[in-house]
Amino acid sequence: MFLQRFRLATVEHIHFIPHDPSVKDRLVTYSFNSSRVVIEGLPQIFWEDGSPWREANLWAMERVTNGEAILKTVSSNLNGLLNYAKFLESRMLQWFEFPSRKADRCLVQYRGALIKARDAGHISPATASEYMRNCISFYRWVKRRGLLSPRLPLWQDKRFLIKYFDQVGFERTLAGTTTDLGIPNRKRIGITLEGGLLPVSPSDRDIILDFAKRNASPELYLMLALGFFTGMRLGTICDLRIDTLERAIPDPSAKGLLRISLGPGASPPVHTKFGVTGQVWIPESLCSEVLEYAKDLRRLTREVSAAGENRNLVFLTRFGNHFGRHNSDQSSAVNVEMSSFRKSGIAAGIKALRKFRFHQSRCTFGTEIARLALENCVDVAIVIATVSNALLHGPNSEATTFKYIKFVQAAPAKQAIANNFMTAFTGIASGHGASNE
Repeated sequence: MFLQRFRLATVEHIHFIPHDPSVKDRLVTYSFNSSRVVIEGLPQIFWEDGSPWREANLWAMERVTNGEAILKTVSSNLNGLLNYAKFLESRMLQWFEFPSRKADRCLVQYRGALIKARDAGHISPATASEYMRNCISFYRWVKRRGLLSPRLPLWQDKRFLIKYFDQVGFERTLAGTTTDLGIPNRKRIGITLEGGLLPVSPSDRDIILDFAKRNASPELYLMLALGFFTGMRLGTICDLRIDTLERAIPDPSAKGLLRISLGPGASPPVHTKFGVTGQVWIPESLCSEVLEYAKDLRRLTREVSAAGENRNLVFLTRFGNHFGRHNSDQSSAVNVEMSSFRKSGIAAGIKALRKFRFHQSRCTFGTEIARLALENCVDVAIVIATVSNALLHGPNSEATTFKYIKFVQAAPAKQAIANNFMTAFTGIASGHGASNE
């Protein structure tokens, strides 16, 4: 896949200070504009040769400064556009060239590459759809700003109508516009968990961790262990601090489990999705293992190269950098290692690693917590609260929490159906075989 074979364009997060240009005596000068907002961490794309993608960067800046979108959304959009920039450089294409032959157009080629990556399991259907939407949004802005000729054949717009019934039963129609380049996100049928993923079985979890301990880096192994046994998202694990673990306190109602504080309100602060502050469980043995790693020479060598604000991080890259992206639950460094880890596992015959994603470690933890809670409590409200607290779900995430409950409740029925089907199938097969003898 082009994302993994090339080290091409990059995203940098800058401290944006707005200035206004003026011309005096044929000289251009810039003066600070105090009426405009200063942006800390504005994402900007730079090509492989170090030059900025000016149009994409202006698009990002305008969306933040005019209030069209929050910084986190713009960062996500530009991350999607970065994928497009890498594709363009890998194919030696220009973003503004649209020849008359449709198959040669950069957007059409990119759409084909995304569908191929999706079908091969390299990216999820939702990611493929989102990446294409980011490109279309960018080009719509480019057309509005007059940066491309209106005669260029970018795509064909298509009108669509969606009929639905409102709360009082009246039929309504929602109209919209899409393009012939859009990639439909055909979701998996049935119950899925966060990110449309499914958990792995406890036995597969143990196989994955055992293989990681023997074949992956110590960082990836411990990150996976934290995902499987604490349910923390990747962004939280990447931002985990040594002080956080050292300040862990025993849970008086659960022997062998400690509680650690996460979120912007914790001390020290640790990144969480939606800025939720709370406590999560961590097994005492795992906490000790991670702290032992933090004192290891391998990590201490990395700490020497780290900037002051990063030195207390549990996990550092070999250059002493933060593993995660700024205020994000994503990590390019972990993604690269996960790709190599999966390939090694597949070559070793580990079926559980064929399409394994890091976030499935969280799904697996949440499912186990839900199963244990349901086995020991008949009050569904208490079960939901237990799962929600363990996964640090936000106040408006009841539907996400309840997915875990429904998934666990449906498991016995699915197993019974499967067993009965196999019994029936085996009986039919045996009877058929007997009649032929």
